[in-house]
This record gives sequence, structure tokens and C-alpha cells, in this order.
Amino acid sequence: MTMTTTSMKDVARAAGVSVGTVSNVLNRPEAVAEETRSRVQAAIAELGYVRNDSARQLRAGRSRTVAVVVLDVANPFFTDVVRGAEPLIESAGGVVTVCDSGEDVRRERRHLEILEEQRVLGLLITPVDDTSASWIERLSGHDIPLVLVDRGAGRHPHCSVAVDDVHGGRLAAQHLADRGHTRIAFVGGPASIPQVADRLAGCREVCDETGVALDVFTTAGLNFAAGREAVEQMLGLEERPTAMFCANDLVALGALQALTMHGVKVPQECAIIGYDDIDFAAAAAVPLSSIRQPRSQLGRTAAQLLFDEIGEGAGHTHRNVVFQPELVARASTSQEL
Repeated sequence: MTMTTTSMKDVARAAGVSVGTVSNVLNRPEAVAEETRSRVQAAIAELGYVRNDSARQLRAGRSRTVAVVVLDVANPFFTDVVRGAEPLIESAGGVVTVCDSGEDVRRERRHLEILEEQRVLGLLITPVDDTSASWIERLSGHDIPLVLVDRGAGRHPHCSVAVDDVHGGRLAAQHLADRGHTRIAFVGGPASIPQVADRLAGCREVCDETGVALDVFTTAGLNFAAGREAVEQMLGLEERPTAMFCANDLVALGALQALTMHGVKVPQECAIIGYDDIDFAAAAAVPLSSIRQPRSQLGRTAAQLLFDEIGEGAGHTHRNVVFQPELVARASTSQEL
């Protein structure tokens, strides 16, 4: 079956007016006489006309779309960030589209190329790594406002919302050291992701200060499979760590599953702490200790910074907002050695 699309010309013909009058009814109704406006509105309703906003926006050189580019759309952390941002974006008349870079620079670049062509209203992005900087600067140079999410701006002239991940790494390692662990494993990667590097740096600081031995298992991603694979490697060590600090909760949940499959008791034989405190953490078979990030607040603050920049234009002053993480201790680290 072929579907026909009703055009403004069809509405004009049915109402006995010009296309310009239909356009005025849609965009400046106060400029059209009430009788004429009613006739056009009746024709719109009868024909089922839907205005083509995308074409109109392209002609105006702008869009209502705010793009959110995340590292992994399957990670509930990013789902919560988007949920935090969406109400404010919608209340401002915008619509959210989510792009998944999959922690792949080439895929991220392809998304950014398309978003640039579409002239999106703004962009919230968690870059894959520092190589993303050139494309971010390109978008900014084309007057597309953007905010870095879960990433400090560093030397880049942009707004950002982030969490102090070095402090978060310290919280996790100190918690394990306080429970009596003298050898721990850090699991996460790639190391090129700044959040992973910062969490490891904080962990390493505490290990150096307390004399705790640290084994680092660098993973190809931040997912269940990475946690399972790290456990397989760890179990092959002659001297095994008695605790694991995983760079996010998905890795930690994968590790918990693998330890359980191998008959390793958590936390009696191996404690685990994750990062993010996603909803699944508390619901795990052994409730997972984690470093909590204010996920929804990150998204909400990022959206506010974006619309501040859109509204203030050239007079906007960039802000870099840093939140502090907090330790949430649960059963997976409850055993003292």
C-alpha cells in the first residue's frame, strides 16, 4: 500500500488560501484573521497534515535535537545520565537522541560527522579518549555547543561535569585495606579511558601508602565479559589477591559470576568492590559494594550547562562541575581478614 503525505499545498488548496497563509497559521497565527485561521485549521485536521519540522529547521540552520554520545549504551550508568538530562531538555522544547560509541574512536567519529551535518542544537558527550579532542573542537568551531560528561575539560574550553575518580579509587582501595586485605587486584580498561586511569591512580596511591600489593588486570572493555576473563587470569596466579576493585559495576558483576562458578566464596575468599553503584549492584546474589556516582545529577547538570551556553551565546562563561563519589559498603566486602 502506498502512503501519500499531505503537503502545505494540499492544505492551502482545501482551505482556498495561499501556501503563505498556511505557513502563517502554523508559525504566526496572530497575523491571520480568525475566520481564515479557522478554515485552515479545519483543513489541517481533515487532511491529517503534519508539519515537517526537520526541513524547516534545516532551512533555519538549527535543530531541536540534543545528542548524547555515550561509551556504552548497555551500561545502566549512562542510561541514568540520559534520564537525568532528558526532562530539562524536553522542557526546553528539545528532543534527545542517544549515540553509542561502543568505546570505539572510529565509531564515535562517524556519529559526530552525522551530528555535525544535522546541525544539532547541542551535544553531551563522554569522549572515548583524548584523540576525540580534534573532532570536539571542530564541532565547537561550527557553533554547536557541547558539554563533556563524566570527564573534566582539562585544557579544553568547554563546560564539563565529572566525578573525582582519583578520590573514588582511593575510597575503594582504602575500604579494602581497612578490611585487612594485603593484596588486591584492579580490573578495568582500556587504560586510554581517563576514568579508568584516574580510578587506578587513586587505588595505586592508597596501595603505596599502606603497603598493599597491587595486581593490575587491564581489560579490553568495561563489561561482564571483562570481569569474567580477569577472574580466569587471577585464579591462575600462584599468589592470589584476596580482593578485587573493578573499574565499574558491570566488570564487578562479571567477576562475581565467575568466582561463584569456580566455587570461590565472596567475600570470605575474595572480596569485590565495583564503581558507579548501578541498580543491579544492590540486587546481585551477593550485594555488591560500590563507589556511588550521582548519575542522574550528572545528566541534569550537563543539560543545564548546555542550555545556559545556548541562551547566553558569546557571553557564556564555561563551568567545570566536579562531584564527589561516595562509598556504599555491602556484603561483597563485609568479611574482615
